[in-house]
Amino acid sequence: MRTLNLAAVIAAVLIAILATLIFTVDQRQHAIIFQLGEVREVIAEPGLYFKWPLIQNVRYFDKRILTLDSAEPERFITSEKKNVLVDSFVKWKIVDPKQYYISVEGDEARAKTRLSQTVNAGLREEFGKRTVHDVVSGERDKIMEQMREKADLDARKIGVEIIDVRVKRVDLPVEVSDSVYRRMEAERKRVANELRSEGAAEAEKTRADADRQREVIVAEAYREAQKVRGEGDAKAAATYAQAFNRNPEFYAFYRSLEAYRGSFDGKSNVMVLEPNSDFFKYMRSMGSAVGK
Repeated sequence: MRTLNLAAVIAAVLIAILATLIFTVDQRQHAIIFQLGEVREVIAEPGLYFKWPLIQNVRYFDKRILTLDSAEPERFITSEKKNVLVDSFVKWKIVDPKQYYISVEGDEARAKTRLSQTVNAGLREEFGKRTVHDVVSGERDKIMEQMREKADLDARKIGVEIIDVRVKRVDLPVEVSDSVYRRMEAERKRVANELRSEGAAEAEKTRADADRQREVIVAEAYREAQKVRGEGDAKAAATYAQAFNRNPEFYAFYRSLEAYRGSFDGKSNVMVLEPNSDFFKYMRSMGSAVGK
């Protein structure tokens, strides 16, 4: 019984010693081995590792992308000397654990303070170069890209990489919102008036071109109609001439009938002629024939 107890104690001691010798690093972590307070080794790959107990210790640092989100919007001044409220966030991660530990002693709060100061200073500089319109809509993407590059240069000094800098929202203080909105409204009205003027000019141009084409089409149609009418008149005259040559008396009689029809097409028509006028030549002839 005593032997079993001794074996159990020895096993427990060995397990305790082994626990002080072995440590693990997973894929979400960096690890730094310290020996008597100094950095001995940086471990970036996950796995099972060994260390000397008592004289060596291990600290872990997050390898994942972290977020620095401002608690309250920051107030910046534009080139027009107007205040804007900017809400932003930063995506960052530790890429050099040793430098990170030396610079901020591995304290994430200190690192966030440093990054926040860097980003705010950069945003203040960029916003100071631009108008309210530029920072609200015109050049927001450009501001964020330039800000990311500048912040990343400073963050590398503490072993950190800036993945992204994003401006979530840009608001105007109440005291300047009304004036800015009025100016934006006036700008939109100016653009709308310009578009209306351009549309009216284009419509007038189209209308004038259509009128010109209509005149050309009508003139060509009239010319073609006159040509066809002339050809018809010529053909009719030729037909009449042929008929006259065949039987002049009948042609004269036919023409007289056409004249009578045209002269007496209405009940109220009145003609004053001498009885012996040539106009009544065939009427007299018909009357004589009936008398006989």
